[in-house]
Order: sequence, then structure tokens, then C-alpha cells
Amino acid sequence: MRKIIIRDSRKIAPFNEPARDLRIMNKPLWLFQRDVLARYCTEEREVNSLEEIEWEEGVETLVYRDSLFFDEFFFEAFLREARKRKKACQVAFSPADRAIVHHALPLQDGIRPLDDLYVADMWYLPRGVWEEPQPVVIDTLAREIGYYHVPTYMASERGEMVFFVPLRAFLSVEHWVHIFMANSAFGIWAHGARIESEMGRLGARLKILGRALLERKQVLSCSSLVQIGRNCHIDPTAIIQGPAIIGDNVVIGPGAVVTNSVIGNNVNIAQGCQVMLSVICDRCFLPFRAAVMLTTLMEDCIVAQNACLQCCVVGRNSFVGAGTTFTDFYLIPRPSIRTMRDGVLEDVGLKVIGSCIGHNCRIGADLTFYPARMVESDTVLVRSEERAVITKNVSYEEGDQHRLPNGHQHPRLYPRD
Repeated sequence: MRKIIIRDSRKIAPFNEPARDLRIMNKPLWLFQRDVLARYCTEEREVNSLEEIEWEEGVETLVYRDSLFFDEFFFEAFLREARKRKKACQVAFSPADRAIVHHALPLQDGIRPLDDLYVADMWYLPRGVWEEPQPVVIDTLAREIGYYHVPTYMASERGEMVFFVPLRAFLSVEHWVHIFMANSAFGIWAHGARIESEMGRLGARLKILGRALLERKQVLSCSSLVQIGRNCHIDPTAIIQGPAIIGDNVVIGPGAVVTNSVIGNNVNIAQGCQVMLSVICDRCFLPFRAAVMLTTLMEDCIVAQNACLQCCVVGRNSFVGAGTTFTDFYLIPRPSIRTMRDGVLEDVGLKVIGSCIGHNCRIGADLTFYPARMVESDTVLVRSEERAVITKNVSYEEGDQHRLPNGHQHPRLYPRD
């Protein structure tokens, strides 16, 4: 099958980079897409729009936008249903699909209404020529999963905060919040939910239990649920609970706790650190007592001691100073947290969300961030009497890099234009 990729050149704030180059589950989005489609496609072309495509009759063709995130389980379901029809098809969703309605629709335009459905920019053309497509509804098999119990003033009357986790994940990545969703609820949690679904079978449960008994470990720490790469050093006092994926050449120090997370290659998690439901990409370093929860650290990041990040996204080659705290909910109750999109404040659709740091940033020690704030790529922030609490978005022009003495200028690598 031939695949034709429509480039989406829009830059995602605050990274100032297209979605295709941002990290999902420790891979650039374009590479994640390629790996999902590797078993199906033998030919690839890139265009800027549908109008540029040179159709070839008789060649089975897949067309999609490169800002889409979809996993292998979603694509397999779409391709199977589309091939049954033997007609041109477009991916579609039901208004009753809770994962799409609650988590995929906010802050984007790529998944849009059509009649009584939602459609997105992915088409299957069995004959390789453009035909009017018919929508094919794919159920994401969303499951309601709570992530912690909280007082009722933070959530619903039951005091629970939930995500609708899809077993088949699909997103249009047009905002940094979508990077958070793709890595957390649609990535790590979806992986765990699929394993939990498999464990509904007696044979799968017995296999995992047998492995745990053989290794003399707790069930959540056995090799059936914790994948560990080559040449890793994990201190015996560290606690690793799955489902978790740990790459090559990883060091995890004494007393560290890693739960339901993806750890990339050449990562160092020092003593006393806590990593929960997070994606830590290649070559990151967490010194002692750093804590990250529901957070994505792209490659080459450092989070210094006693820093606390919840529901955050940090771009590549960035530094977060010691004692810096990223808050994730408002003390005064609000229906939803809002964030900036194209110069307008819009609802995130979540009760809790942290902040986003761009690429190549330097965040000083002991700062406090309000929820849903952004710091543009290449920015330096230093705590001062005037700036101890970050209450609004910080652009490159407002950063402290302009105050550095001559000869110590911080390079700008990701301009807006």
C-alpha cells in the first residue's frame, strides 16, 4: 500500500516547531507514525495539500495529515473496516465516543463535525484515485479510569478525577495539551488499559503470576509487566512497577520509584526520585528527590532536586531548577482551566493541567507556575522579587536571557518564524 503524507507546517506553541517533530512515547511523531504503518506500507510520498497529489489508478493508497497521532490498534481497526467496504473511506467518530469528545475535540480544528459524526484527515482509497469518501466510524473503546480521589471541591460530587482512556488512540495534535494527552491518557494509560483487558483472560493472568513466582517479585514488578533494556543499573532498593518500559543504559538510583512510565535510553534517575505515569525521553537526568507525575520530558532535559512537575510538558534540551513547582489546579473552583490558543483563551476541558516549557529553556530555582502557562522556546527565567510566581505566559522577548552579560548569550534555536 502507498501512503501519502500531507504536511502540516503550523508551529505548536510554545515549541515553535511542527507537531511532526515533537515527541510522543519517546519518538518524534513522524517516526511513531512510520513505525505504526511499517507493516502495511511500502511506498511513501509527502505533499503540502490534497491538490498536489498525483493519483495513480489501481494503487491502494492511504492519505493522512502528519499532525495526527494514532496507534497501531486504531489503524488496524480502520484499515480492516475500510477494506471490507471496498470503497473510498474517511475515518470518523461517533458523538458518543467519550475519549474523542472529552479529550480530542478541545483546542483543535482537525477533527470536525460532518452531519451527525466527526471526521478527520485520514482517507483510504482502494483504487488509488480520489473518490467521494464515505465515513467509517471507529470506536476508540474508551474506558473511564480515575487517577486519584480528591476532595469534592476539586472535582465532581464523587470526588473523583477521571480520564476516558481509549484502547485505540487517535488525536489531532495542534496544541501542547495534545502532547500531554497523547503521552499520558492516550499513551501510557492506554498501554496499561490494554494489558488490564488482556488480564481478563485466565490464561494471561496465570502466565503473569507464574512469571512473578519464578522471579520472586511482586506481580507489578515482574518482567511480564516491566520491560528493561540492555546495560541498565537499577539499585535493589528502587521500586519499579509496571506496566513500564525502560530503555538501554538507564541508571535508577537508591530509593527511586518508577510507576507506569516510559523511560528512554541513557536516562539517569538518581536517588529518591519519583516518576509516575510519565514519559522520560532519551538522555534526561533527574537528580535526587525530583518528582514528576503525568509529565513528558523530551530528550536531554534536566529536572533538578526537589522540583515538582504534575501534568506538564517540557521541551528538549531544557533545564528546570531546584525547588520549582508547577501547580495543576486553581484554588478557587472554576468549570475548567483555560489556556491560550492563537491569541484566545480556550477551555482545556480538564480540571487539572500543569504548564508547558518550550525547547532549550532555562528555568531558575524556586519558581512557582500557575496552571496552563507556557514558556516559549529559548527563554531564560530567573527568580526575582518581581517574578517569583509565573501567572501568565512568558514569551522569548520577556525572558531574562537579554540581561545576560556579553559573551554569555543564550542561543535562540527555535524562532517563531
